[in-house]
Amino acid sequence: MTRRLTVAERHAADNRDIHLADIAAQSTWSQFLAEQAVLVFGSQQDTFSANDLRDVLPELGHGYLGAAISALRGGGVIATTGQLVPSTSPATKGHGIHVWRLTAKGHDLAARRTARRAA
Repeated sequence: MTRRLTVAERHAADNRDIHLADIAAQSTWSQFLAEQAVLVFGSQQDTFSANDLRDVLPELGHGYLGAAISALRGGGVIATTGQLVPSTSPATKGHGIHVWRLTAKGHDLAARRTARRAA
């Protein structure tokens, strides 16, 4: 049986969904950059985190990188390793962030991307 959400939980979920919709409405160029960075890091390293990606990406809108990573996880391109590392972003005050790895689907996408570039 599903637990009913409290009024406060429903409002928080609505605010979260509105915020994610705003993030998703940002340019497709930002989405492309984040996805390509994930595929490059995942194909060149066993694991990576948002710290690695922030070091090579231009400044993206607030929360965009996290939303992009979440979408890639939801699409089965990346999976968490179960490890957490401290965030290097000053805004997060060093809280733990996930370490990721490419899935088989992610490795396939990265290989196809490399083959297209070589052709």
